[in-house]
Amino acid sequence: MSEPRVPPLPEDEWSDLLRRVLDGTPGGTDNPMNIFTTLARHPELFESWLRFGGTLLMRGRLSARHRELVILRTAHNCDSPYEWAQHVVIGRGAGLTEAEIEDLRQRLDDHAWTEEERALLRAADELHHTSTLSDAAWQDLASRYDQAELIELVMLVGQYHMVAYALNALRVQIEDDPQGPGA
Repeated sequence: MSEPRVPPLPEDEWSDLLRRVLDGTPGGTDNPMNIFTTLARHPELFESWLRFGGTLLMRGRLSARHRELVILRTAHNCDSPYEWAQHVVIGRGAGLTEAEIEDLRQRLDDHAWTEEERALLRAADELHHTSTLSDAAWQDLASRYDQAELIELVMLVGQYHMVAYALNALRVQIEDDPQGPGA
């Protein structure tokens, strides 16, 4: 990837909010995550995005495993190296195996996903390709999830599309040692 279009904010310009966010990441302020130091250049959007993204990432109703399957499939679909690198780390923490992580880059039939996982991954693909869900996909998901979880699933895919687009367009650089908690 070429040079970032928007460079990370230098430490002497970090807000208190950015410092608190970075303090909560494994790299802390010594190895700050470029997603945060880049997006913090727009303080109002950064603050709103943190609340929304944090709800999906840390307080969502989907299991961590299912959330990370959907996010990694979305990162793959959007060809987002930064999002992929960060969520590989988070996915491992959610119990995904190396083989499962690599299989998220393949056709769904190339792995023995559970029927529930296959429904989630098909939904991520369908949303990516058509910007909606077919009635068949919706009915399959609705037989497994309540209304709040269905809303969350659709918003999760949308959120990580938006993040992938921003990361790709801004050319946010992957840290030498991606550590999570991710984008």
